[in-house]
Amino acid sequence: MLKIKPTNINYNEAVISIRDLYKSFGHNHVLRGINLDVYKGENVVVLGRSGTGKSVLIKIIVGLLKPGKGSVNVLGMEVDKLNGAELRELRLKIGFSFQHSALYDSMTVRENLEFPLVRHRKSLTRSEVNNAIDEVLDAVGLLQTKKQMPSELSGGQRKRIGIARTLILQPQIMLYDEPTAGLDPISSIEINNLINEVQEQYHTSSIIITHDLTCAKATGDRVAMLLDGKFIRQGTFDEVFGTDDERIRIFFDYNFIK
Repeated sequence: MLKIKPTNINYNEAVISIRDLYKSFGHNHVLRGINLDVYKGENVVVLGRSGTGKSVLIKIIVGLLKPGKGSVNVLGMEVDKLNGAELRELRLKIGFSFQHSALYDSMTVRENLEFPLVRHRKSLTRSEVNNAIDEVLDAVGLLQTKKQMPSELSGGQRKRIGIARTLILQPQIMLYDEPTAGLDPISSIEINNLINEVQEQYHTSSIIITHDLTCAKATGDRVAMLLDGKFIRQGTFDEVFGTDDERIRIFFDYNFIK
């Protein structure tokens, strides 16, 4: 069962601010003047069909791609103006939950979680590392999987461990890439609940990339519909889909929610 979504958003503080963002690859104009603010404590869902530029937007936010034109400000820093060291420091404050979990198959769950800690938090004691691992595993409800290999986990469990590995560095911003893709309905509900619990417990601000309308409705404080390189509509789920715009109605009907 979906849980009631918490809301504790500071609309006076934008943690991500995007202005007039353009990005092209040759003659393929992917983003055509994007404007978006994500406020502290807010979950923003970016909806759109495959190939509409959702993943390109995420890559620009974390500095993996440079914008063609426009500005992207994350936690008070202009991303494309940062040097290598500054960019690495910023990325430690941003958690990225990959579509396919991106766990190391040769490592146990515990080793997967320990890896980013020992790499980026070298001053931690063994006891502090152990406590951090237990805390995030408990947060995703999978403390019992510590000694298991990724191959022994279900798809939903791997997604949750992937989120736990991201949380272990205590990011301020979470980026979720198709968090419910490939999951059964029950596992999808569990992931949606977890996204909301992460928002509440860790006070994160998030962008959730999805084409799953159930996920969008359950997790989004605000929904932004991306089409032809632009946000054509933003607001609550009901505000976005309470329209006669045929482009949006087609998307809704295709995904159909009872």
